[in-house]
Amino acid sequence: MQRQSIHISGGLDGFFCFTRKSIQLLLILSLVLITACSDDDPPVTPDEAEETDDTTNPPDDTDPASLDLAFINTYGGSQNDSFQDIIATQDGGFAALGYSQSIDGDVSDNDTQVNMYWLLKADANGSVEWSKTYGGSDDDRGQQLIQTNDGGFALVGFAKSGDGDASDNAGFADQWIVKLDSNGNVQWQKNFGYSGSDQAFSIIQTSDGGFFTAGFLDVTASGGQGNDGRHGVGEFWGHKLDANGNLIWRRYFGGSNNDRAYGVVETQNQGLLLVGATESTDFDITNSKGSYDFWAVHLDSSGNLLWQRNYGGSEIDIAYAVTKTQDGNYLLVGDTRSTDGDVSNFKGAADVWLVKIDLQGTILWEKTLGGSGFDSARDAAQFGSDIVITGASRSTDGDLDTNQGQTDLWTAQIDSAGDLRWQAAYGGSDLDFGYGITTHNGQVIYIAGDTQSNSGDITQNKGGLDAVVIKIE
Repeated sequence: MQRQSIHISGGLDGFFCFTRKSIQLLLILSLVLITACSDDDPPVTPDEAEETDDTTNPPDDTDPASLDLAFINTYGGSQNDSFQDIIATQDGGFAALGYSQSIDGDVSDNDTQVNMYWLLKADANGSVEWSKTYGGSDDDRGQQLIQTNDGGFALVGFAKSGDGDASDNAGFADQWIVKLDSNGNVQWQKNFGYSGSDQAFSIIQTSDGGFFTAGFLDVTASGGQGNDGRHGVGEFWGHKLDANGNLIWRRYFGGSNNDRAYGVVETQNQGLLLVGATESTDFDITNSKGSYDFWAVHLDSSGNLLWQRNYGGSEIDIAYAVTKTQDGNYLLVGDTRSTDGDVSNFKGAADVWLVKIDLQGTILWEKTLGGSGFDSARDAAQFGSDIVITGASRSTDGDLDTNQGQTDLWTAQIDSAGDLRWQAAYGGSDLDFGYGITTHNGQVIYIAGDTQSNSGDITQNKGGLDAVVIKIE
């Protein structure tokens, strides 16, 4: 297997996120709100010891000089296929979730060219062990997965189907949660939604063995249903479920404008920290900084609001993921277009922005990362005492020195102070994006995304948009 050394680069700091659709609009309008989420956050306290994240107490073997590119593999068929998230499985391989329109190639059980949840299980060499799709006859898109305590999987995203596997659709798009066994067979599935576009982006298994999902409620389309009659555009929307998927409680947070949750982690006190973006300046939002802000909402184990905080400047700032750090604090990952407020050292266009906070929401430090182009981070994972991120970049300056064409999939490693240890861009002459990142035993990094390229680092395009997985070790 051919191996390629990773480029080592010193520099500053930071994080920023996006989706393919958002980046394309961002290039046209330089202004957009986009959709996205967080995974593989290692437990850091005894209260969280039951979590199954394979990065628990990883060895501190994170020297960038020892890391090599093991492979870049594309997956899919002749239509559009994307991976939105990835986890390192307990056997050392990986599972990646996204959505697929293909009915051929690596997608063997889909018979209609519409998007379905798509889960692929591979071994440590990237060889496909099995591939399965879930959904119905309409547009269904998987966003995040976890490996559960019983060795199975839990998937979350949104579904427009009212047939097939997703038989309980309440109208347009619903939050859709699917629980699988270790072989990918459906054990149960749940829909939550009203008449609008209600979407979920993040799921965790809580310390009591149940689950929590984070996303947003389309309040405008629901006519006020689902948020106690308080009118708005969208709200943070979270569901606490038991181990069998039964609803225990749900909560709504936001104001009269657009508020969306993209990531969630369980905190040391068995509470929940939701992150995303808010455009609102009223109701639950009390310290707006301007336009869209990073917004963090801390709940206790019963869903009661403990505190909420805005972070950002006068322009658009969006958080897409949150991860627990080895020292027991929390890192919010997103993007910024602000040059003021909480944002320092803005580099140009849009920057990766990362904000480290404590359990009270106090900023410990904030950093930007990128160059003069559009740079974005979508996910983060603990890697020894460091953090690795993934996203995409159009820059060739600042913290980056290469771009293979248009947008490259970008990954970077930062230390506990947010300083850049290494960075690398992968891709070809077309659009390449990173959406999910995970680590295994503090020694292996897996990155998932999608690509339209058929050049450079991308040696095979199977048709249209391909899902892509990168392994670094």
